[in-house]
Amino acid sequence: MNKIVLESRSICKSFHDPITIQVLNEINFSINRGEFVSVIGKSGCGKSTLLYILSTMDTDYEGDLLIDGESMVRKKEIALAKVRNEKIGFVFQFHYLLNEFSVLKNVMLPGLKLGKYSAKEVEYRAMEKLKLLGIEKEALKLPNQLSGGQKQRVAIARALINDPLIIMGDEPTGNLDKKNSQIVFDVFKELAIECNQTLLIVTHDGEFAQKSDRIIEMEDGRIIRQ
Repeated sequence: MNKIVLESRSICKSFHDPITIQVLNEINFSINRGEFVSVIGKSGCGKSTLLYILSTMDTDYEGDLLIDGESMVRKKEIALAKVRNEKIGFVFQFHYLLNEFSVLKNVMLPGLKLGKYSAKEVEYRAMEKLKLLGIEKEALKLPNQLSGGQKQRVAIARALINDPLIIMGDEPTGNLDKKNSQIVFDVFKELAIECNQTLLIVTHDGEFAQKSDRIIEMEDGRIIRQ
């Protein structure tokens, strides 16, 4: 039986400024280990708000969120930060690489922060991730010496450094041309197939979504297809 990695149970979210507006309504779904899932929908439908909750960054909601079978509700911030660092890898539209550090050091940073391995072991693991993504030759370069597609691959390597349970992406191809978008998609697909990596990607790119394993479509704060 497939292991459920993430589950949303009747998640609802409202903003109260100055009037109450419900932005998420009864969100129910689960994601299994190794699934590559895309979340689509028009701007303002609640995709990014949902991702913010699923990533444990927003705790002001109704319902329940389970990650690795454990409820995130009522957890203190220090415990949530540990979940984020150990179990979730993040890839954003903008890579957020630090130009003062080499590519290798950028990939190492979340591993050093986690403190589970020695600095030498983290460096070895970071090189392994760069090799996996075919950019090990760029390890000692600075991010501003790379192309947009290469930067996003470095960001994916960084997301993988702590062997997360799930990678969450917020428009990871939104800033890339068609060729580099395809490269990033191929990387995600390979991670799902070869490494049994679970992926949850919010995207506006219909072509990208169609090629993923499963689509969750949102409209006006609700899931209309999954």
